[in-house]
Amino acid sequence: MKSILKTAYAIIAILLCISCGAQIKNEKTEKVKVYGNCEMCKNTIEKAGNLKKASKVVWDKDSKLATLSFDSKKTTEDQILKRIALAGYDNEKYFAPDEAYAKLPNCCKYQRNKKVIAKMDTTKKDSQHHAVISETIAPSQLRNVFESYFSLKDALVKTDADLASSQAKELFATINAVKMETLKMDEHMAWMKVMKNLANQTEQISLTKDIEKQRMTFTLLSNNMYELLKASKQPEAIYYQHCTMYNDGKGADWLSKESTIKNPYYGSQMMSCGKTVETIK
Repeated sequence: MKSILKTAYAIIAILLCISCGAQIKNEKTEKVKVYGNCEMCKNTIEKAGNLKKASKVVWDKDSKLATLSFDSKKTTEDQILKRIALAGYDNEKYFAPDEAYAKLPNCCKYQRNKKVIAKMDTTKKDSQHHAVISETIAPSQLRNVFESYFSLKDALVKTDADLASSQAKELFATINAVKMETLKMDEHMAWMKVMKNLANQTEQISLTKDIEKQRMTFTLLSNNMYELLKASKQPEAIYYQHCTMYNDGKGADWLSKESTIKNPYYGSQMMSCGKTVETIK
């Protein structure tokens, strides 16, 4: 009898250990709107969001609410929602790529919301202005990011390390102020790929007063800014320019609002060294 009891206690202890191991530690819970239609959507959304011992997602097809339970030391709400978006499902923070949405079965293709802004219609002949809803796209908030980048570039053209550091701090703040959920689809996907690099590289420039270190990091920053620019339509032409001599002949690129070459890697030493390799409109 004692042997049976010992065996039973051992089995219970093992089951308790397994149960404890399956629980999510440091659990945090959030409810987020995720768009979808059916049980197939539910399976895909939950599978995309679930991560063993790190996150669990339960989606309700009637309310369109997903309950996210996750270990805050292993993952974040943003990371979970990114995975769900990449599986084809729009949510409060991230839009799914068009190609991911297109691959969904027909029964799963939910109604996608269009972002619209209110615009005053001044074409009426009477004295009153009528508010109408237009699908005119609001100017991208990434414009502020590019403008801050150009200010940093101009400081390097002047070979002014103090000013470059100051402009980099402003760019860093501008990057952190971007509300990703308001970006257009192409911008959104590009931003997800480069935002961490942009922040890290800008911070590095801001923390040093060594002009050569600033310039070397600026080469990496410019590469990421180029990728972002290709996904974001700006109101004026932007010139993608290249210097073949910098970095021991490896070359380096930068973006400029001017077609005239003003080299940020050499400044007054070789101001006109370089050429425009692409005009982005």
